Amino acid sequence: MVQNFEHYGAWRQGVTRALDSYRDWASAAELLDAGTAQRLETARSRLQDDRLSVAFVAEFSRGKSELINALFFADYGQRILPSSAGRTTMCPTELMYDPAFPPCIRLLPIETRALNLSTSDFRDDPDAWTTLTLNLDSPGQMHDTFQQVSLTRRASVAEAKSFGLYDEDDQDLAATVDANGTVEISMWRHAIINFPHPLLKQGLVIVDTPGLNAIGTEPELTLNLIPNAHAVLFILAAETGVTKSDIEVWRNHIGPGPGRIVVLNKIDAMWDELKSDAANDAEIARQQTSVAQMLALDPGQVFPVSAQKALVGKINGDMALLKKSRLNALETALYQELIPARQEIIRTQLSSDLDALVSAQGVLLGARSRDMVEQLQELKSLRGKNHGVVSHMMKRIDVEKKEFDASLFKLQGTRAVFSTLSNELYTTLGMDVVQHEIDTVRAAMQSTRFTTGMRTPVRHFFDQARKNLTRSEAQIVEISAMMESMYRKFSAEHGLSLAMPMGLSLTRYRDELNAIEAVYDKQFGTATLLMTSRNTVLERFFDSIASRVRRTFRAANADVEAWLKVIMSPLEAQIRQHKDQLKHRLSSIQRIHDATDGLEKNISAFEARQGDIDKVRARLQQLAGAVTAAMDAPAPLAKAA
Repeated sequence: MVQNFEHYGAWRQGVTRALDSYRDWASAAELLDAGTAQRLETARSRLQDDRLSVAFVAEFSRGKSELINALFFADYGQRILPSSAGRTTMCPTELMYDPAFPPCIRLLPIETRALNLSTSDFRDDPDAWTTLTLNLDSPGQMHDTFQQVSLTRRASVAEAKSFGLYDEDDQDLAATVDANGTVEISMWRHAIINFPHPLLKQGLVIVDTPGLNAIGTEPELTLNLIPNAHAVLFILAAETGVTKSDIEVWRNHIGPGPGRIVVLNKIDAMWDELKSDAANDAEIARQQTSVAQMLALDPGQVFPVSAQKALVGKINGDMALLKKSRLNALETALYQELIPARQEIIRTQLSSDLDALVSAQGVLLGARSRDMVEQLQELKSLRGKNHGVVSHMMKRIDVEKKEFDASLFKLQGTRAVFSTLSNELYTTLGMDVVQHEIDTVRAAMQSTRFTTGMRTPVRHFFDQARKNLTRSEAQIVEISAMMESMYRKFSAEHGLSLAMPMGLSLTRYRDELNAIEAVYDKQFGTATLLMTSRNTVLERFFDSIASRVRRTFRAANADVEAWLKVIMSPLEAQIRQHKDQLKHRLSSIQRIHDATDGLEKNISAFEARQGDIDKVRARLQQLAGAVTAAMDAPAPLAKAA
């Protein structure tokens, strides 16, 4: 498994190196305007910051933590994550690696559920977390530190209700109240384990969920971690098969599709020593088929494994036991679900970026080449001409230069209109507008006691957010039309060849809003919930909705801000190039007029510069081809052990 992900990491690094070579050469050739430089940096960041998230979802006692140990941590020679009978993961736990932090476990107190903030809102607030250092030289101490995710405390019923963790109508929960009127709750709301494991260094993020009930009560799981996971492993126990709560979570929160894998764990419970291996395999196959039918899947999409025996086999070097555990088939399927699909997404995005870059730089090189041809023709036309003709040409170029400078002054008026339209854009897209809508919903929710009444302002919130995006897109179209008109006019007046400014679409952010609303509809569109203290749960859920929508609009704002900064970049690059060309023309004719340079010497110099442009074009094509070749190179799949 580690080797497979290392191959993927090596592929990303190879593409990054090719992209860096292209960027460095383009910069040295003065072909990077603000727009192309930004696009290159975005592409590079996409490669460097790429993360692959794998979520593990299961009811307690299904061997979820043991499966994570077997898949990823067997090389430590012991269990790293707590794994024992009963519940060992009480809060959502992320295992990842961020070099900005030391090896540690960061724990968010459960009391933060009482605030109008989602888990995501606390990620950049270090003071909100309790941080415990990990001793990498002592697996035993690390294991003890990881036990924090299992810790619980007693809370009054009122406190648990305020956190959205207790519902008096839930008979199972009511039975957990002790003689003192308290219930058991997790000590922590969320845990982030920063661990320098080779897989995590390659960008893998492992999400360990605390059980099926948490899917309904912890919005961070429902809205963020599970929907955004590149792969979700839904773990069942071979001896119990599919329960009613399993089916509810599968249908409402996971479901079939790319990256969704069902694991039938604990098949060792079906290894009957009084039966033949063939008979045991047939019994496992029957259970596999039964699970597949209940989840509406092909049996090949259900993977029977024994995580516990696989871990033992790996640690003890018992290859026969590892093979019998069937973990290798799951490892291969997990890799195949994650890497090829992720690679294809990155290839598609990078190919689009590269095509735009090559096109923009081709326009600049084409303009340079045409300038050289015009100047050469101008110089060659002076052969055999007298001093008066040279003086006349000097005056004509000087007039052309003054006219060009005058048009630049007129351009300032267009910039003023552009600035006004840009400011208007933020009246529908700005973060203060989003926060106002969030505050309005919270006020409306607090004024009603009934869940049905609380749903209406939430639906209005989504409708208003979409309207704001639609209005913003209309303003973007208006700005784009104005800029295109200016580009065409400037091109016609000065004979420039200008690529039209790049456009901007907010479609992806509208899709994100729709996806968030779809999750909300699944959770609150009907009268049933996995946990039915609906008012408190809905309030907590809206905290996460607000956080997700804020993040969506923040990203949209960043895109718009970047677009507004670079929309004039192609024009500005051509203006600089044209001004340099006029300057060179005037300087050359001046030297010829003053007899400080010979005509033929100037012609030879311009012919050499034209040859240099051809060399730059050829080199850029070669480097662009190298980027494409690096992207097309496969990340090879290592053979299963």
